[in-house]
Formats: sequence, C-alpha cells, structure tokens
Amino acid sequence: MEIQDLKPRSGSDTLRLDGSDELVVMENFGMLPKGKLRLNNQGLIVICTEGMAQFDYDGQQILLRKNDLFLYMAHSVASNFMSSPDFNCRQIWFTRSELWNINKYGEVSLADLAYLKQRPMVHLTADDVQLLDVYFKLLCRRMRDRSPMLYTDIVRSLVSTMMLEMLCMMRRDKQQYAVSKDLDSTNPGVHKRLLADKFLQLVEQSDGRIRKVDDFAKQLNVTPKYLSTILKETINRRPSMMIEHFTMGAIERRLRYTDMTMQEIANDLNFPNASFFGKYFKEHTGMTPLEYRRKFQEEQRY
Repeated sequence: MEIQDLKPRSGSDTLRLDGSDELVVMENFGMLPKGKLRLNNQGLIVICTEGMAQFDYDGQQILLRKNDLFLYMAHSVASNFMSSPDFNCRQIWFTRSELWNINKYGEVSLADLAYLKQRPMVHLTADDVQLLDVYFKLLCRRMRDRSPMLYTDIVRSLVSTMMLEMLCMMRRDKQQYAVSKDLDSTNPGVHKRLLADKFLQLVEQSDGRIRKVDDFAKQLNVTPKYLSTILKETINRRPSMMIEHFTMGAIERRLRYTDMTMQEIANDLNFPNASFFGKYFKEHTGMTPLEYRRKFQEEQRY
C-alpha cells in the first residue's frame, strides 16, 4: 500500500498562523483518515475529547481514549485507522521551523520528544484536562483575532507555554512509569529502553559536537550494530538519524540566536572547516547556513 503524506485540512474550525501550514490548530477533528499515512515535516499533538480511536503507529498499536494526549512525530507512519462514532479530538500541527520559533519562549527538550517516540501517549488527569482546555480556548480566541500588533508573538508564546505544560505532564508520566517498572535492569525490555534513553541523553549533551555512531557506542560499551538494533526496536529510528536531528538543532540555534561566524560555528561543533560545515548543512536543508540565517532574520522583521 502506498504511503501518503498527511497534511492539515481546511475548514471553519481550522486556524492557521499567517495562513500557512507552519502552525495549525484544529478545534474539532472527528473523522479519521484512511490508508497508510506519514507526516514528513510536521509534528502533531492530538488530545482526544470524546470517544476512542485505534491505529497502528510505527509498529505499535495505539488505542486513544477520551483525555489521552498523543504526539505524532515527523516521518512516523500510521495506518489501519478505526474509531467510535462519537470520536472527536483537538489538534496542534507544527513544522520543525515553527518549533524553533516557538521554542525561543521556553526550552522544549528534544530528548523528551524522543521519549515520546517510545511512549507517544499520555493519559491526562482531570486537572490536566481543565488546564489544557483553558489554554486551548485562549489560543483559538487569539488566533481568530489578528488585531494585536504582536499577534504572531502572542500566538507562539501561548503555544510554547501550552507545550511546556504538556511536557510537565509527560515527565510526570515518565517518572511514574519508571517507578512502576522499578527500573529492573535485568529485564531485557527495560534494559533496552534504558540504553536508548542513555543514548539520547548523550547525543543531546554532545550538542552536535559528536556525530559518529561508533563514538556513542563506545561510551555505552556496546557495538554500533547492537546500538542500531536497540534504537530500531525502541523508537524505530537509526542512531545516525537521531544524531543528525540533534546536530541540526544545534546548528540552527547558533544560526538563529547568535552572531557566530560560519568558521566559529564550524570550530565549535568540531567540523573540519567552514566549507565542510556549509556542505553538511546544505545537504540537510537545501540552503547554505548564511541563506538560512538571512531567511530567519527577514522573518523576524515582519
């Protein structure tokens, strides 16, 4: 079956920041799509408000019930959708680029997002639901009223704060899950999750300065092949893919929020030289580092 790209729909209950698909909020989404679908360049937060839905997500079977929060990450494949007649949910779509814009209001850990790749669903408490409902209604109200001079910044700051609240809920769930399993390292499944978590922590801590799978495997005292197998089993990702993900984040932060030269960034991130750094960045983005920086600076003027 051919994999189709999943994109946000249009409609009266669909709100777009500046009319683009960079940041999209849907108040009601009751009808599930059909087929085998993949998000290419966006993340998707889903909060189930009524009924239930079931689907396969990168090899996992997801059962989404009322008051469950689910994160659909970029490049993940979902299929075999089924839902109850009363199913409904709220959705927030965001591109990688928009996540960086949002992230200047608060730090959203990429390692936390990687954890959600393993456990992409969190059940919300009654207090969680009430709190997120207030945020969501305020966000929709602000997105409909574009009159404030700082409209774009207000919307992004609201989304950022809402994401930080969700992050707290996710970390609480992660701690409860760890306690319930007693972190028994003799259990093969728990051992694999711990190894994957440690790998992600090391990659994030390297901040783009280490880019070889072999180097991380040595730190973890495992072979590169075993590390690749564990990452595939736990988060369905290759180690090199996660290293590239964190490396690009490190580069983008420096291009966006510092005045470092290309040579200084290359030196800081242990690239052989500025030319090699420029080629690496262009291979992943289609533009040079300077073009990326100028594009970001132009966007900030409007």
